[in-house]
Formats: sequence, structure tokens, C-alpha cells
Amino acid sequence: QVQLVESGGGLVQAGDSLRLSCAASGRTFSNYAMGWFRQAPGKERDFVAAISNGGGRTYYSDSVRGRFTISRDNAKNTASLQMNSLKPEDTAVYYCAVARYMDITSRPYEYAYWGQGTQVTVSS
Repeated sequence: QVQLVESGGGLVQAGDSLRLSCAASGRTFSNYAMGWFRQAPGKERDFVAAISNGGGRTYYSDSVRGRFTISRDNAKNTASLQMNSLKPEDTAVYYCAVARYMDITSRPYEYAYWGQGTQVTVSS
């Protein structure tokens, strides 16, 4: 079993930055890819970013590429999402997740464990 706890969400203005963190426990963290997803009210959960098990490969959705950066520290069992130039449309609950495999994926069903989410609200 894996436990994931996100933190770092909050209320910011458009153009501001936030850094989300995800702390993992209960599994060999470095064996699996990790990802961030988000869900806005009334919408499906969307892929945001993913990072391979060793951190050497990353992948982003078109909507955040160039503004968000995903990273991980396997020694500390943590992952982060640095979000810059935030827009009102980035408002959502953000979830971190641990994949079933080593390689990156954007498919939610290929993630085995999920955190409880952290709210990000961007005002215009």
C-alpha cells in the first residue's frame, strides 16, 4: 500500500507561482513513474505532468507545457510540481499519483495510487 499526501495549494492571482509537493510512503518509490492530474468542478480528471521513475524523462499536457515543471527526489520520496504564470483556467484540485510502471504515462488507469488532492485557485 502507498500513501500520498499533497501540499502547497492555495489562492493566488493570475501570473503568480505555486509549488505543489507530494510525499509518498509505503512502497519503493523509485521503481515507479509519478504524475500530477487535476480536476476542475464539473469536469473530468485531466493529466498535467508525469516523470519517469529515475526522473530522466518528463511529459506535460499542452496546456501547461512551458509553465509547469515536474520533479522528484527519490532519496526523500517526494515529487513536486512547480507552477509558474498561473492562469484562472488552472484552478482545480491537483492530485499526485504513483504509476503501475517505471515509464511515464498520461492515462489515469495506469496509476495505482492517488493522493487526496490539494486545491489551487487562481483569481483573475
